[in-house]
Amino acid sequence: MVDHLANTEINSQRIAAVENCFGASGQPLAVPGRVLLGEGILTKECRKKPKPRIFFLFNDILVYGSIVINKRKYNSQHIIPLEDVTLETLPDTLQMKNRWMIKTSKKSFVVSAASLTERKEWISHLEECIGHLLTKTGRQPSTEHAAPWIPDKATDICMRCTQTKFSTLTRRHHCRKCGFVVCADCSRQRFLMPRLSPKPLRVCNLCYRQLLAEKKKEAEAEGRQPEPIRSAIPGYEPSSGDDSDKSDDDKADQWPADTEFYTSEVSWSSFHS
Repeated sequence: MVDHLANTEINSQRIAAVENCFGASGQPLAVPGRVLLGEGILTKECRKKPKPRIFFLFNDILVYGSIVINKRKYNSQHIIPLEDVTLETLPDTLQMKNRWMIKTSKKSFVVSAASLTERKEWISHLEECIGHLLTKTGRQPSTEHAAPWIPDKATDICMRCTQTKFSTLTRRHHCRKCGFVVCADCSRQRFLMPRLSPKPLRVCNLCYRQLLAEKKKEAEAEGRQPEPIRSAIPGYEPSSGDDSDKSDDDKADQWPADTEFYTSEVSWSSFHS
């Protein structure tokens, strides 16, 4: 199908339409050999609540973004190279059905489809594209994945000390290593994880000690002294900038509040042939 659609006018028009919907806020998507294979709405489990997101499957990348006006305007574009993707099917919960996890080295998150059939289609097409790319490049499937963030509502207390109760004044934070919901006292440390970010990221105390031990072990194996790591200043709690827990997923959506995303009468996804 990729060979059939590559360099065709219909493929070029489809990609141009996607670029137009993202506007100036999105990156150019048209490159030689790239084919748009499918698109649809999936529900993404964000830190505060599940939200609808538009997804576009290309033969080499997966693109998703927030919906402003469906089929007309999207924003907060994210581009994921398929070579870095691993999929994991998940069981249903009371709130979410037809779930699976998209795991990458930089970010992992859970999505759900409107029906079991759609989930099977998405996973089937994704795995076919991933397999083709890995065969083409000779790479092995990725084994290191970022931990998915546990949703805020999953717990009312810190998942490390199990003492601090969250409230309007006591904020929830997320460890970038394990994804746990933790309080400020249990996540004052920062650690540089180049795979995730060029800047030190918030980590919980347990992960911080584990990361320090791993760094020391690596340094000893290489016969060098471990570099000193400056601990967070006691009582210091950054409230803005790159360290903030806020993300585009927390911004107010402009999707109608009464829209029903799980309905057997509507097929939210379409795969081109």
